[in-house]
Amino acid sequence: MKILHLDNNHFLLLKMLEEAGFSNEENYKASKPEVEEIISNYDGIVIRSRFNIDKQFLDAAKNLKFIARVGAGLESIDTEYAENLGITLIAAPEGNRNAVGEHALGMLLSLFNNLNKADREVKNGLWNRESNRGVELEGKTVGIIGYGNMGKAFAKKLKGFDCEVLCYDIQENVGDENAKQVSLKELQQKVDVLSLHTPWTPLTDKMVDSKFINSFSKSFWLINTARGKSVVTADLVSALKSRKILGAGLDVLEFEKLSFETLFDSDNMPNSLKELFTMDHVILSPHIAGWTLESKEKLAKVIAQKIIQNFKN
Repeated sequence: MKILHLDNNHFLLLKMLEEAGFSNEENYKASKPEVEEIISNYDGIVIRSRFNIDKQFLDAAKNLKFIARVGAGLESIDTEYAENLGITLIAAPEGNRNAVGEHALGMLLSLFNNLNKADREVKNGLWNRESNRGVELEGKTVGIIGYGNMGKAFAKKLKGFDCEVLCYDIQENVGDENAKQVSLKELQQKVDVLSLHTPWTPLTDKMVDSKFINSFSKSFWLINTARGKSVVTADLVSALKSRKILGAGLDVLEFEKLSFETLFDSDNMPNSLKELFTMDHVILSPHIAGWTLESKEKLAKVIAQKIIQNFKN
C-alpha cells in the first residue's frame, strides 16, 4: 500500500510503516489543489492539520482506503462523507492524553497560585505577597465536561489532591474510580473548577456562552485544553470582569485557524481577544497541551500500530 504523508511527524511513524511493508511518500509543501491532482495514486494519507479534507478532496481520492490524523480529533475531515465512501478514519487520542492531563493540571495550579502574575511582578522588582495569596485545590470540586481519553487523563492527575471530581458526558456509564458521572445540572450546581475535554461538534460549538456560564451556582475557574470554538470569547471576558469566572487557563482560542499553526490576522484582532490578553487572571498557551516530546513519539507509534493492525496484508 502507498501512503502519502502530508505533515512531518516523529521518524518512528515512517520507520514502523516501512518495516511493516508499506510504501511511504512525503509531501509537506504541496497545496491542497496540488495534492488533489495526485491523491488518486495513494491508498492512505497521514495528516495533522495542514488543510481540510473536504468533499472535493475525497472525490479526487478514488483509491483511498484510510485517513490517519496524528492527533486526537478528526474535525478537519468531512467524516460523514469519508465514511460513506468506505474510508477508514484513524486518530490517536491515546497518544497525547497524558500530556493534555498534565497541561490542564499545570494551568489550574498556576491560576490558583498566581504564578504567572507573581513571576512577572518579581522580575519587574515588585514583591507583592498579599495580592498573590493563592488558594488550594484540596477540598474543591472539579467538573469535567467530556469524559473520554483526555478527561479521564486529567481526572487521574487530580486523584492525589483530595478534591472531588465530577464528570458530565453525553455517553452513559463513563464514570470511573477517578470521577463520578453526574447530570449537567448537578455539575453546574457544585463545581469550583470547570475543565473542558470535548471535541468540536455542533453540540459543543459556542457551548460556553453567557447563558451557560450564568447557569453555574458559584463563581468558578475555567480550563480549556479542548477546542477554542467551544468558548465565546466576548462572553468569557464579560464573566472574567464580573468575577463569575475567577480565572481562565486557555490552551485554545475561539479565533484559532483550523490548521492550529496560526492564530489570527493581526490587523483584524477582535476586541474581545485584545481584552483577554490584558487580564492577569488568564493564562494562555498556543495549543500545546498535547504537544510534548513524549507525546510526539506516542502519537506516531499509535498511528503506525493502528494502520498496521487494520491494513497489513
